[in-house]
Amino acid sequence: MQSVNHFKAVILAVLGLAGAASAAAAVLPPVATPEGYVCRLLINEVPFPGEKGYRSEADTITAMNSLLHVLDSRLRYVPPPYTQQNVAAVSTRNIVDIITAGGVRGQFDGFFRDAAGRPAMVPRVTERIANLLTIASQGQPGKFLRLLKHAATIATDYTRSRFAEPNVYAGLQQVGPLPVTGRAYSWMADEARFRPGGNFVRIPDQDSGALGGNRFFTLRKQPK
Repeated sequence: MQSVNHFKAVILAVLGLAGAASAAAAVLPPVATPEGYVCRLLINEVPFPGEKGYRSEADTITAMNSLLHVLDSRLRYVPPPYTQQNVAAVSTRNIVDIITAGGVRGQFDGFFRDAAGRPAMVPRVTERIANLLTIASQGQPGKFLRLLKHAATIATDYTRSRFAEPNVYAGLQQVGPLPVTGRAYSWMADEARFRPGGNFVRIPDQDSGALGGNRFFTLRKQPK
């Protein structure tokens, strides 16, 4: 009887731990923290299964990594003779300032600081993320949960200076006949009508310029 009871106790404990892990895994870092705000931007900017632009889990993950590299490049790797103001519309050492530059319809649409200076998001962003969290919490852990966890993990790693995902654009030196700086410094929805203009250069498909429904842009080596 003792062995049977012990076996039941072990099973219940395992089930309890599994349930707790599943529930906890679908929770993002608090939005008021840098990692919480960053991960919500990454989630908002990529497609999940069933959404327009979704290709695969790997494509969405690589897109998230590349989005974070864009933020990091704007923050720490602005190539001369450009200034941070040229490429990010702000001068700062704070990644939240990079995201919120320009307000609600600024650099990253829907992400801004409220009247009290706190990082904020428009309702459509918070509603979509809440819906993704709900889906991820249902049934067996799957793609939704893994994608949310990846966003939270790399955002947290970044804020703790241990972000190590490869930058697919780091070594880019030429786009057609045009010398470029390497790294990506902007992204937009992958539609021909969206272009940042100026000295930004569209990264073509052969250089993995389209990821997660987005088109990435590097910079001209020599500004116009």
